[in-house]
Amino acid sequence: MNQRKAIYLALMAVLLWSTVATAFKLALRDLSPLQLLTIASITSVVTFAAILSMQGRWRETLRLGRQRWLFYLGLGLINPTAYYWVLFAAYDQLPAQQAQAINYTWAITMSLLAVPFLQQRLTRKELIAMLLAYAGVFLIATGGHWDLRQTNWLGIGLALASTLLWASYWLINTKNTDKPVPALFWCFAFGSLWLALLHVGQWWWQPATNSVVWPWFSTGFWAGIYVGLFEMGITFFLWLTAMRLATKTAQISTLIFLSPFVSLILIYFVLHETIQVTTLIGLSLICVGLYRLRES
Repeated sequence: MNQRKAIYLALMAVLLWSTVATAFKLALRDLSPLQLLTIASITSVVTFAAILSMQGRWRETLRLGRQRWLFYLGLGLINPTAYYWVLFAAYDQLPAQQAQAINYTWAITMSLLAVPFLQQRLTRKELIAMLLAYAGVFLIATGGHWDLRQTNWLGIGLALASTLLWASYWLINTKNTDKPVPALFWCFAFGSLWLALLHVGQWWWQPATNSVVWPWFSTGFWAGIYVGLFEMGITFFLWLTAMRLATKTAQISTLIFLSPFVSLILIYFVLHETIQVTTLIGLSLICVGLYRLRES
């Protein structure tokens, strides 16, 4: 019974994550990457606060904040502040199909970072898996064109940098034994503080160019709230609950491979992007590489 419930919750999480690439692009039509991140981060703080209230865990959460505030101040700088800012900047530069496909290589990046930081060795199977995944990235980035001047290398670089930040965040968390929901609350709370400082800094250094009009209650504004709820907030809770209930975690973790392909369907029908054959081939290579890496 627990396994079935875990699968349902995981499927809900996967389906919600499949929608966020489309939501990013809709939001970025009206908002800058920093504006989108600010709206989404504040929404996530409110979401996690509501979950903690329903669970009656504020005493535990406040104690964690007092004891580990410096740790979460630094972690909040990585996620959500740096990671999502870079990721949204990548989506601002690239078609959604390119940005979301490249972002799925973060697990490959984490395996590479584990070599110097965790003193782990890469096996031959892992190296082959990585080569497959990055061959997929190259195919998606170039669109199959050998004239590399047509490639948006700034956007590709930002997308790859986002995987570096996300992988770093999870590597730091490998030894973090704090409960997930209180930990996420403090990450996003301190992340929102960093974002407030960034807005003040922008206003201070460039007051003329940063008197930006916030498009309240526009499509972008509501899309930003959606991102905060379903990319950063509720969906994390669903996934963590599914993993905790599961008796066979392999069945649950495999479901994540559905997400990028469902996402492409939404990108096609909602954003009206023409899905390139190279995107499908490249994304398939990335998923095969990720699966082989998980199995090795």
